[in-house]
Amino acid sequence: MASHMMEGDPSPARKQSVPGAFPLPDTPIVSSQQSLSQAVYQRRAEYTRSQKIRVKIGTWNVAALPGTEKDIGAWFIKGKGISDNLTGLTVRVEDDPSRNGNGNPVQSRVIESVTDQEKRRTKQMSTIPRNDSGSLPGGDDVDLYVLGLQEILDVNSKIEAIRPYTDPNPANKWKRSVSEALPEGYELVTEQQLLGLLILIYASPKIAHTISSVSTTSVGTGLGGWMGNKGAVTARIVLGETTRMVFVNCHLAAGNEKSSVSSRNEDAEQILSRTKFSPIQREGVVEEFGEGIGDEDFGFWFGDLNYRLDTLAGDDVRRLLMLHTRNEYDIRQTSLRKIDNELRAAGLSMDMPGSSNETAEGSETSSLSTASQALSITLHDVDESDHTTDPTSLQSTLSSLLPHDQLHKQMRSRKAFYDGWQEGAIDFLPTYKYDVGSVGMFDSSEKKRGPSWCDRILYRTRKDRLEYLRAMKEEEEARRKDAEMKGRGLDKPMDEEILYDYDPDTDGAEECYDENLEHDANSNIVVTKAGYGDRLELDYYTSHQRVLSSDHKPLDAVFTLDYDAVDLELKAAVHQEVARELDKAENEGRPCITLVVDSHTYDEGHPDESINFGDIRYNNPKIRSITIANTGRVAATFGFVDRHVGGFAPPWLSIKFDRASDNLNRNPNALREYTLEPGDTTGVNLTVQITDIEQVRSLNEGRSNIEDVLVLRVQNGRDHFLPLRGLWLQSSLGRSLEKLTRIPEGGVRRLQHQKPDGSSHSSGEDVVMWSAPKEVFQLTEAIEALVERTIAEWGMKETHRRPPWEPIGWPFSKVTWTSDLDQRNVLMDELREALDTGQAFVYPPEIDTAHKVEGLAATLLTFLESLEDGIVPQKLWQKLNKGIEERERFRKSVSGEEMRLWVLDILSVSPAHSISFTFLVSMLASVVNEIAPLRSLPPTPTTPRSPDTLLGRARGLSQDPTLARRQQINRKYAEVFVDVMIRGALPGKGREKKVEEDRRYRLLEVFLRSKWEEDWER
Repeated sequence: MASHMMEGDPSPARKQSVPGAFPLPDTPIVSSQQSLSQAVYQRRAEYTRSQKIRVKIGTWNVAALPGTEKDIGAWFIKGKGISDNLTGLTVRVEDDPSRNGNGNPVQSRVIESVTDQEKRRTKQMSTIPRNDSGSLPGGDDVDLYVLGLQEILDVNSKIEAIRPYTDPNPANKWKRSVSEALPEGYELVTEQQLLGLLILIYASPKIAHTISSVSTTSVGTGLGGWMGNKGAVTARIVLGETTRMVFVNCHLAAGNEKSSVSSRNEDAEQILSRTKFSPIQREGVVEEFGEGIGDEDFGFWFGDLNYRLDTLAGDDVRRLLMLHTRNEYDIRQTSLRKIDNELRAAGLSMDMPGSSNETAEGSETSSLSTASQALSITLHDVDESDHTTDPTSLQSTLSSLLPHDQLHKQMRSRKAFYDGWQEGAIDFLPTYKYDVGSVGMFDSSEKKRGPSWCDRILYRTRKDRLEYLRAMKEEEEARRKDAEMKGRGLDKPMDEEILYDYDPDTDGAEECYDENLEHDANSNIVVTKAGYGDRLELDYYTSHQRVLSSDHKPLDAVFTLDYDAVDLELKAAVHQEVARELDKAENEGRPCITLVVDSHTYDEGHPDESINFGDIRYNNPKIRSITIANTGRVAATFGFVDRHVGGFAPPWLSIKFDRASDNLNRNPNALREYTLEPGDTTGVNLTVQITDIEQVRSLNEGRSNIEDVLVLRVQNGRDHFLPLRGLWLQSSLGRSLEKLTRIPEGGVRRLQHQKPDGSSHSSGEDVVMWSAPKEVFQLTEAIEALVERTIAEWGMKETHRRPPWEPIGWPFSKVTWTSDLDQRNVLMDELREALDTGQAFVYPPEIDTAHKVEGLAATLLTFLESLEDGIVPQKLWQKLNKGIEERERFRKSVSGEEMRLWVLDILSVSPAHSISFTFLVSMLASVVNEIAPLRSLPPTPTTPRSPDTLLGRARGLSQDPTLARRQQINRKYAEVFVDVMIRGALPGKGREKKVEEDRRYRLLEVFLRSKWEEDWER
């Protein structure tokens, strides 16, 4: 039984452009896959061994007839069904199944007669004659079986002809029949179907594993020049990694009209031009373009080529050939009576004794001669000196018909199959057309189609094609020279003198080429495309006349192929040796650098080669240093390369060399290269710093991590990979108020491996822990306390310096800060760490109280700005803005207290936002009272005021300096906090944007104003 073999064609190689790739070599000493394969190839003689196999090509048009699959194994695999009397086949002693290993005959049962064979023929069983031991090599004597079938389904059906896809079901029964007939271990190499065309290739266990680069394709030339009712299925294989073989199974245009020959020629030309195979990969290198027919070392073209016999009446040919086939029948057989009746009707009287096999030799010769004259067919001209030639033999008859064969005529006239294609000697009857179930009854239907060799097997070697092309080039050159001489007038005869005395009958006779002369011992060597010397010999070419299930007789050819095959074990040893030699050469000439990473503590379970940044917190930079040394013998140019996933480094990493780049470029994303001479070193600082809030959210939620790999590429050298890793510590930044209310005691670090949900459906450990985020309460409380302490300490210690709160907006406006930036960043990092771990604030003693307040204020603003939804979410602001707009439209006046109650009522739908808002505005109001207290009542306005709207209309500053200062502070605080507390984009238009922006300011100011301020503004 045969099994299916996976096609071992590797995927096409690509030019290396990904991290880890070696660049293409600039100098011969640099190794690459291509240079390695070339070096191995140069030593191919060391790992190739001569291999000899048998190849059998079979073709059969089964005419979509049921039961034909039952004959396939017997004739194709076992070589049965050949008629000794109707073919000129001569079987070699070593291939003859009727002889033993010593060449002596062995007893065998008598083969079934034609009469009995035709009589028992049914569709349910094989039609092969019983007791047929086979005539051709088969079984495990053949290593490569190639079968081409035509019309495995009815291609004359319009439905099948225009079907846009191929139905694979009809092919399955053929594969099953062939597999069952094959010896154990044979494998299906490949298959291809195009409607009724099917090609199957099977290989023996001996060679199956050596077949690669399998590619199949199909070309339709039927209806419209494209449909699959006619055309070809083609396969390409590489045998032993050395020998390219192409197999073409075709069904060309039918018909016996004058235009039919041209149609067949056109079909063949279309198949040639449109057949393309996938590129071949050899030694890891893929050919740039796919091959077609003509690029192979050995080509085989077979199938129903449909070429007929020209200038002969089909009826006459039928009757002439039936004079030979009638001798196969017993007098009782129906087929014999049909043949004789038809011959008598044509005026041919056959005097037959009791059986056809008893016909006297003289009578038979006389009958054939008379018949040939009556049928107006000239038999083969016999050389009278050749006493072995019988002018009335079957072979003489075939020789008389073959000059009329259309295929041979087209080949000779260079219209089809002329560029090196050849065919074995035809010494068998035409393969078409017979009555189904008959050995020798040609078409007896009303059409009485003339016999012809429709089914053919052609073959060609690479040498054959190159010799043809060379001959064509020489002919073209000769024509060119003739035209040149004619143009110069040198072609005209000259009467005055004779330049050369030339006798065409004798001169140059030794140089004349005779294709029939014996060739020297190396004349049949075919130099393959890969440079190996192969030989191909045709052993047998014949039809199986005694296969009765189709109107075509099957045809096969057996070849012996002697080729150089790769020994995989020897090749592996050579490959390893060559690789070592190239590696040695590479290492001596390739740039080489060494990387040394600064020492740091590694966590258990992680490899030491990674660069560990340890714990990573928000805006807390971590730096690791790398020293790069040129430890090679040549200058080394290197740089970090694009990883195709967001530049040469992740967004949280910055890279800084301690020297200038070779190619200074203002584009920060441009590849920067650095060159070190042998022995030189350079330092690189890698800094991890998370400052982007979106990155913080992604890290908090586990959607990303602090892990990546840098690729340091050395020109003409190898890539170096630098794994990076760090542990992100959960931060309270970047979350929503709802999520923060679910943070347990101990801060967000308790959630290091959890994800707080933040939804109202949370359960278990995601329950609400706080009415408002603890971070808001802790920050606002600390700011209130330290502002009060700052003012108290200042009054006791400072008398001559300007107070820090004197600038409008302190401590929340950045322009008012007096603390050192680095000092403030250190303090903010410690404050955030306390918030994230649920610890109380601890301040460094060297920082004075005013600077602590500034650090707290900056931390609060960062926290508020990072919130997902702010203190006043967009939906709540839209509701507030709409209410304010309505009151402004109707000029409705309300008190400050009524406005505050109305705002808090709207915010109350979200307790976390309402309470956080209250904490913040209460803290701001307290700070205003501390830094700008009202020590006496302001003067009562002398001018009556018009009714106010909900938030009050903007007015000028009070004449009272204290009240005016408070007004300025209120407005400044509103400007600072409005963007970090209220979410929602402002309108795009200028006036509308200004109006809504002013509403936001006044919404916060109304919570900061004291009763005195409200009375004054009224």
